[in-house]
Amino acid sequence: MRVLVTGGAGFIGSHIVDELVGAGADVRVLDSLAPSAHAVEPDYLNPAADYRIADITKPTAVRSAVEGMDAVCHQAGRVGLGVDFDDVRDYVADNDLGTAVLLRALHARGFTGQFVLAASMVVYGEGAYRCSEHGPVRPGRRRIEELSAGRFEPPCPLCGQQLTPELVLESARLEPRNVYAATKLHQEHLVECFAAESGATYAALRYHNVYGPRMPRDTPYAGVASIIRSAYANGRAPRVFEDGGQRRDFVHVTDVAHANVIALSHPTVTGAFNIASGVPHTIKDLADAVRAGFGPQAAKPLMTGEFRAGDVRHVTASTQRAADELGFVARVKFAEGMRAFATDPLRATAPN
Repeated sequence: MRVLVTGGAGFIGSHIVDELVGAGADVRVLDSLAPSAHAVEPDYLNPAADYRIADITKPTAVRSAVEGMDAVCHQAGRVGLGVDFDDVRDYVADNDLGTAVLLRALHARGFTGQFVLAASMVVYGEGAYRCSEHGPVRPGRRRIEELSAGRFEPPCPLCGQQLTPELVLESARLEPRNVYAATKLHQEHLVECFAAESGATYAALRYHNVYGPRMPRDTPYAGVASIIRSAYANGRAPRVFEDGGQRRDFVHVTDVAHANVIALSHPTVTGAFNIASGVPHTIKDLADAVRAGFGPQAAKPLMTGEFRAGDVRHVTASTQRAADELGFVARVKFAEGMRAFATDPLRATAPN
């Protein structure tokens, strides 16, 4: 199988390349090696892959990259919540325009193979909740005045009572609450439209909080696991926003790479899939687990009460559909993965 992996020099993409090569696939990589993601050319690039260094928004380079491919694994894009709304142009260019250029190139050559998209759980907004009186409910956006007062849990929109977080299904209503999330949902819509018109199949893999070796470090665009790990590595106590009680699902990068390889081999499967460990943990759990890998001398995490506009309180997923239809079950356990993450090599990025 000939597979194009966009963003194949990055955190998740490089692990996908390694697994595909190990399985005997003919792999081509399209990656810009942008300084915002790579301070230097990574030393982990797989020598068996064909690397094309170019920006995914450049039509000529993309048309050349897609030539002769049987399947596409689209990982290229700008990640993270961002700093503020000033990032909107970069997110739309890298995520939406990049995806549009890629799909247009595939349309021009009559591509009908499997297209796997690096989607994200951020499209859900808040996760699933249940009220003891009203059953399943959807809380609205959290209000700045409530967050400033340290009231982080979203109340029932009908009666104001405390809610119980539940696992979110792929069929849940999608409600992106920041620019990054909006671009990730638009990617899904573009891919779905392309598949419907072209006859190609697609899998939108909604990643939850991915961590592991080759994560970027020391950047506000990195995931929370990388930010916490970087603080410990620099001898500082990590600053944990809110009260650390936010629930997330942390899934190891090798499991995410494996999910992509499985999806590429299931050309009859179409739609969205939660890619997660299936076991929720809080941000404080994460900070404590990474600290354990550094030893008792590491400073305890600081619960700062800070918050970010557009962030959500709880979002964890049901992994049942991925297990039933793809046969995907995460293999790396939280404690084991976090212990290793304390010493995993991270990737340097250019100063912001």
